[in-house]
Amino acid sequence: MSREPNQADRPPAAEDIPEIAREKRTIRAMVEIYCRAHHDPNGGICLDCREVLDYAHARLDRCPFGGDKTNCAQCSAHCYKPAMRVRVKEIMRFAGPRMACRHPILALRHQLRSFKKPKRKGTKSP
Repeated sequence: MSREPNQADRPPAAEDIPEIAREKRTIRAMVEIYCRAHHDPNGGICLDCREVLDYAHARLDRCPFGGDKTNCAQCSAHCYKPAMRVRVKEIMRFAGPRMACRHPILALRHQLRSFKKPKRKGTKSP
């Protein structure tokens, strides 16, 4: 006889973790800024940038730290493939300075999160 998993037995889904949802909004805003300046001035996201955004969202959905997440650059578990990591760095280098004007609250929260002490891979919060 199999028992139904209790809500308390399951870890929260990535979309239920506010830090992950905020990180997704931040990376989306950065990709939009980058793509608008480099590919599509009409405000859409091109296929190349969409691929990066979808990949980043997939990585965030699988983040082992969940609510204890730091900025990805400080993380001890680099889960991006090297080629994607280069692409995301390029986007962030361009969009980061522009975030303060276009999305000041997201930019401020992203900067404040950089002060959070990174956890080691596989450690859980108390």
